[in-house]
Amino acid sequence: MIRAYTGEDLEKLIQLLRLNTPLYFHPAEEQNFIYYLENHAQNYFVVELDNIVIGCSGINYLDDGKIARISWDIMHPHAQGKGFGRILTQYRIDQIKSNPTVERIMVRTTQLVYPFYQKSGFALIKTEKDFWTEGFDLYQMELRIK
Repeated sequence: MIRAYTGEDLEKLIQLLRLNTPLYFHPAEEQNFIYYLENHAQNYFVVELDNIVIGCSGINYLDDGKIARISWDIMHPHAQGKGFGRILTQYRIDQIKSNPTVERIMVRTTQLVYPFYQKSGFALIKTEKDFWTEGFDLYQMELRIK
């Protein structure tokens, strides 16, 4: 089940992030994630399986709504590779496509995860070494929908 994030989910999502640290996230990113959830989460979603939170991710709109950026994708390690991330990504793409203003979808990720987004049709447009922190490079990708 995919549903909207509520403040009651905060601790569970922090635990998901910690389960993916340091493999996919640097420990310093925890405070950035909390700040995002408390101040910048426009459309943030939670994935539940049997009433247990197994994933989360959001959508933010930029450039007067012409760009949608998917962000802070996190899946429980035991749920990775089982299709839940793909379902959540497609769910957000479908949500975004229903907005006639959006021309493209952006995602900023790392060298560790960018192949996942390539499978969903995103094209790599920029890389920057050690962008997030040492060892975590920026892989900026986009999916044009218009």
